[in-house]
Amino acid sequence: MELKKPITAVIVGGGHRSFTYAQLAIEDPSALQIVGIADPNPDRRKKAMKMFGFGEERCFETAQQMAAVPKFADAVINGTMDHQHIETSLPLLQAGYDMLLEKPFAVNMDEMKLLLQTVKKYKNKVMICHVLRYSPFYRTIKEKIRTGVLGDIINIQTSEMVSYHHLSTSYIRGKWGNSDICKTSMLLAKCCHDIDILMWLMGETLPASVSSFGSIFQFKPENAPAQAGTRCLVDCPLVDTCDFSAKRIYLDHPRRWAMYVWDALEGLDHEPTMEDKANLLKGDSPYGKCIYKSGNNVVDHQSVLFNFRNGATATHNMIGGTARSTRTIHVVGTKGEMYGDFEGGSLHLQTIKTESPTGFEYEDVELATFSEDTHGGGDIGLIRDFVDYIRDGKVSVECTAIENSVAGHLAVFLADKSVAENGAPQSFDFSQF
Repeated sequence: MELKKPITAVIVGGGHRSFTYAQLAIEDPSALQIVGIADPNPDRRKKAMKMFGFGEERCFETAQQMAAVPKFADAVINGTMDHQHIETSLPLLQAGYDMLLEKPFAVNMDEMKLLLQTVKKYKNKVMICHVLRYSPFYRTIKEKIRTGVLGDIINIQTSEMVSYHHLSTSYIRGKWGNSDICKTSMLLAKCCHDIDILMWLMGETLPASVSSFGSIFQFKPENAPAQAGTRCLVDCPLVDTCDFSAKRIYLDHPRRWAMYVWDALEGLDHEPTMEDKANLLKGDSPYGKCIYKSGNNVVDHQSVLFNFRNGATATHNMIGGTARSTRTIHVVGTKGEMYGDFEGGSLHLQTIKTESPTGFEYEDVELATFSEDTHGGGDIGLIRDFVDYIRDGKVSVECTAIENSVAGHLAVFLADKSVAENGAPQSFDFSQF
């Protein structure tokens, strides 16, 4: 039997997500080999060389510099920031690389159209990192729908509860806290996974219209305690008592969000001490700001309503500042329903059984487990599917090829437009794509 060659890939944007996917090259070099990197940070370039064993001649500061040399890999793992996806993707797609591109693949409608036109012109294979499709939890729901056990889908309800420390770190103090800087909304940055799942479960049925409401409810200056300062460890007397102080969230739990909060300490010539971390928060780190006075402008809660062309409906609710992060789902069909808790790993099936004394049959659905990653086993499933897609052209049920990801992105853009227009319904025009 002929052995398949590994896919060769380069990293563009050497952050947490890129290295997570690239880990497959360590675990299974027969499937994937990492042979280069483009990142302006020299420490990240050195990290990649050390991990994957390539030379400095395969290190570049920018995607444009990498694209300027003859193509030397099959594909790109692009884990740059959301607003950098187009500028880093286009030159490499034009150079003939296939690509695994972090979500969201575009931050507005014009970017989405430009990327799709480029992929079509250069015939690239591009997959988007909608990792939740690959988790056993959502794959099982999709499989049950495909068997017909639920009948025709009438309604889907999804929700994402974003814990107070996750909301603080990513969406208030962090990289996605201000849309003027990051160029993405809260719904696009956090929930394009969930909206993608909705579109995927509905299959070929597209929405007719989308409506949405959302606002900043909790973390805004007028809600700050009377004595609150501007930097928790510098001028705030509530640093030891406020649930949201930088000391209590980051110093008392220094490993919880290490890949974000302590990123600025990467260049030290020693392992960062607690004193180093405290000094960072006292300085100009955004993570040291008062959570109420951080300059964030993205919503901390939002509800979206979908009206599908076949008459089905769906909702998605994002609520930030909760005690625990979790995703829940309830799919209701004409023959039965499924509901579950993603983080809790529980999934249940109820089907109509008129012959039963109760009128229904109940089942706890057993879930397979791939790994303990933050996406319920989805990360490893995604990168392996990407290898199969590039190497063999295999298109799985879960495959997040870019053309399969357009509907979810369009839905998010329309939902945010609806919020700006006080909930006005937005027509879902898919013909333009």
